[in-house]
Amino acid sequence: MTKGHHLRRKLLVGSILVAAWPALAAEVTPERLANADKEPQNWLMNHRTYDSQRYSPLDKINRSNVKGLKIVYAVAIGGTSANENLQSTPLAEDGFLYVVDLWGAVDKIDGRSGEVGLIVWRMDPGQQKTPLSNRGAALWGNFVVSVANYPPRVIATDKDSGKVAWETNLSDGQPNLAFTAAPLPVKDKIILGAAGGDNGTRDFIVAVDAMNGKLLWRKYVIPAPGEPGSETWKDRNNAWQTGGGAMWVTGSYDVATNQVLWGTGNPVPWSDPYYRPGDNLFTNSLISWDPDTGKMNWYHQYTPGDMWDYDEEGSHILIDGEVAGQPRMIVTHAARNGFFYAFERANGQTLFAKPYVPAINWTKGIDQKTGMPVDYDPNRDIQVYSGMQNWTPADPTKKLCPSMSGGNNYWPPAYSPRTRLMYIPSMSSCNEGTLDQEAITKGVFFSLKFRSIERNDSDLVAVDPFTGEVKKKVHAAYPNNSGALATGGGLVFTGLTDGTLIAYDDATLEELWKINVGSGFNAPPMTFETGGKQYVAILTGISPITKTRHVLTPELREMRNQTMLFVFGL
Repeated sequence: MTKGHHLRRKLLVGSILVAAWPALAAEVTPERLANADKEPQNWLMNHRTYDSQRYSPLDKINRSNVKGLKIVYAVAIGGTSANENLQSTPLAEDGFLYVVDLWGAVDKIDGRSGEVGLIVWRMDPGQQKTPLSNRGAALWGNFVVSVANYPPRVIATDKDSGKVAWETNLSDGQPNLAFTAAPLPVKDKIILGAAGGDNGTRDFIVAVDAMNGKLLWRKYVIPAPGEPGSETWKDRNNAWQTGGGAMWVTGSYDVATNQVLWGTGNPVPWSDPYYRPGDNLFTNSLISWDPDTGKMNWYHQYTPGDMWDYDEEGSHILIDGEVAGQPRMIVTHAARNGFFYAFERANGQTLFAKPYVPAINWTKGIDQKTGMPVDYDPNRDIQVYSGMQNWTPADPTKKLCPSMSGGNNYWPPAYSPRTRLMYIPSMSSCNEGTLDQEAITKGVFFSLKFRSIERNDSDLVAVDPFTGEVKKKVHAAYPNNSGALATGGGLVFTGLTDGTLIAYDDATLEELWKINVGSGFNAPPMTFETGGKQYVAILTGISPITKTRHVLTPELREMRNQTMLFVFGL
């Protein structure tokens, strides 16, 4: 019996799997993924668990001994491009790490000794051009499932041999289609979100059979004429065909209600709302999808008719607890637009939305019942909101607060059930943006007409996710484009673009340890255990876009870029 047939049989006898589990440890079954917390030593998917909390209960590295943390080994990754950036989260299973570089190449690394990382095999998909990023892989069965581009593909590599087991071309004829989010394995399917929206792609969510890569369903974010939501694209330019809605950060999965929750990006062309009047559904939205059929269950649009690139593709974190004295199953989001939102998972009902950044000028606030901006006008084709930040042909340059980057962005927050706090890496600056109505006439969908007017500092913000109240905040002199990791040892780890990795006390945000490795972080930290010891791992390498955030940081202008995997231990 082949491995694929063997796993398919296991999927059909789910209730027997738990009792038979020790014999099946070599394969990553849906049951293992749904119960990832039962394997604290491993990191089996992009956010570690389906709820995207990025919390590990490991506690051998803790407040009392973290000062002794040091580099135990490093592995050179990628390195074929001067501006190469690494944004993926390493996966860990039984001491083996799986790392993806910008080119879609997957490395299996043996880290069981705790002293050296040995590359066991490397799967190179033969990608000829570089996309903006690649955020990682997934484990399913005996496969490492990853994405590559040019053409856009999903690839399953045999975990033992490093040989490609199957490969599916996901192209739909759009020249700029790409995939950058790590795949999300759900039951017997691999769910993927498409990217490339800023270059004029009509993005989609898609499912393939995890055993053989067969395309099962594909649902577009931007509705075609006559479909629900198409009435919110009021232009005469057929903007829906190139309307964006990219899904470039991996979504979450709620096992109990069987729904995939995924954020979508900005409408395109992002800098010219006059080309695409209307609310532009379903961009800038949280969408609940049925993973079995691709049916949309419900949605919430954060910033209708967005003109500032406030896409909301970032992490949506699932937490259970009490809100206003009532037990709730909530989905939370630290939005790029500067507000922290909480929704009822079953139906998307807004519970609250509170600011978490120091300055917001695009709206006067969020309606706490509807989750819509209080100054949203459904009768307007082009939104004005507060009137302070909206671009007009007569007044095309405005100060943007928060900056075009956010708030939070692709760098994921973490939630700790120990402290019941969310830790949000957040840009704290404003910038200046300019309406560009000429770019689209030249076939340019994403025009970067913005200017840094402040040094790009950052904050790590601790928020109570059940009230939205900011509890604590710690400031850093450099951008945080990395993300956060919370652990059972009472620690929160995060990285900065100057190459500093920091461990904070999860209760006080006191800095307990830090190291500078000389190359900046664009990737989030993770942790795993092997041989009875805990380790923290993170990739270095920043993108050209990240480097633009150093324009008013002169001490970093000559910093060199190096793509490495660093592993730390006691």
